Amino acid sequence: MDVSARTATLELAEAFVISRGSSETEEVVVVEVRHSGVSGFGEAAPIDRYDESAGSALAYVEEHAPLIGDDPFALDEILGRLRPREHAARAAVDAALHDLQGKLLAQPVWRLLGLRRAGPPTSWTIWLGDPDEMALRAERVRGRFRRLKLKLGGRDGLDAERVSAVAGVSDVPLQVDVNEAWSLEEALETLPRLATHGVEYCEQPLPAGDPGGPELKRRSPLPIYVDEDCHTLADVAACAERAHGINVKLAKSGGIREAVRMVHAARALGLGCMLGCMIESGLGIAAGAQIASLFDHVDLDGNLLLAHDPWPGVQFAGGVQLPAEAPGLGVVPAAAK
Repeated sequence: MDVSARTATLELAEAFVISRGSSETEEVVVVEVRHSGVSGFGEAAPIDRYDESAGSALAYVEEHAPLIGDDPFALDEILGRLRPREHAARAAVDAALHDLQGKLLAQPVWRLLGLRRAGPPTSWTIWLGDPDEMALRAERVRGRFRRLKLKLGGRDGLDAERVSAVAGVSDVPLQVDVNEAWSLEEALETLPRLATHGVEYCEQPLPAGDPGGPELKRRSPLPIYVDEDCHTLADVAACAERAHGINVKLAKSGGIREAVRMVHAARALGLGCMLGCMIESGLGIAAGAQIASLFDHVDLDGNLLLAHDPWPGVQFAGGVQLPAEAPGLGVVPAAAK
């Protein structure tokens, strides 16, 4: 198989703000795997938090391209030959191979995996800001989304007020993501206040590996989901001690194949499962959408945050991100349409 990769810049409709910083653009890497005149595509959305970049992802793909081999269906063998680092780049290779398989067999990936097409409705991210600003953003999308996820962790004592402000203008379930910004004491003080507003769960309130995780799980009035604590299958068992659920992202896990393994392991441990994303185009979101039906909660709004999606094809209908019924991942470059 021929393997190539290139970088691309995604422009956001507005600056995206979380507790660790803000961004107006994101650099991704598009991977193409070609076999028998057919191309499969995947997207790497590197995560700065884990010392990954578009440059390191591109270098990883170029280094490992000779190891891909000639059989696009030998996923375990192929991924076993790739070094276990640069998970976003691995996810792009994994997605490209799944896309290629689907195109060669004229079937969408979700059908090849034996899954239902539709998953739960996606949440829409209300990024971190003053309480009134966050409420205004929630009002702007009223009636369009069936879930809202609020970015918290302002380190100013106003996180409960942020949730209260949004709850005052919203009629859909709320979820919150703290991105590691609270201490155990802050979490124990704030979570009961959030529970009064019907918040469904709190994502990553403590720093990854914080020793207070098990205590917070015991005492929290809300389910705790972990994100930065959970990357691959090897992390799932330990997460059961500190959380009620895990957030699976293809860019963290290394792709569709590993993500499915993580869900099955989490279910065996009685954990809830959430499917997350980074700032990604429709190409990256399409890969996640293929397995969305396996999850309790879905946060696949990365492409909806963009000023222009260069890979259209994921259908947003009734608040749900639906994978296409076309072969493979079902998306094509906008320039090719």
